[in-house]
Amino acid sequence: MARTATQTKDRGRSQRLEARISKAQKDLFLRAAALQGRSLTDFLVASAQEAALTAVRTHDAVRLSERDREAFVSALLAPAAPAKTLQRAVKRYRERTGL
Repeated sequence: MARTATQTKDRGRSQRLEARISKAQKDLFLRAAALQGRSLTDFLVASAQEAALTAVRTHDAVRLSERDREAFVSALLAPAAPAKTLQRAVKRYRERTGL
């Protein structure tokens, strides 16, 4: 069943994407789509979106880890002075423990 431009637009799908694939790839994609009870288009879009989200999340996690690492190393190399409350707590601790 062909969709009209209005139906496609209503679903938020206004862009087109094309790819050249081998017969073996197409047969595999058709089989996988059939196993999931989806159209080939729905299967390919869902699979590509899942792969894209995974790639973006992995990239963002690595980037976040890099930023955290830099903050950690900076804190080690140039630690902030202890706050007055911490200094008082250390003083009380030393008085109570005799250190």
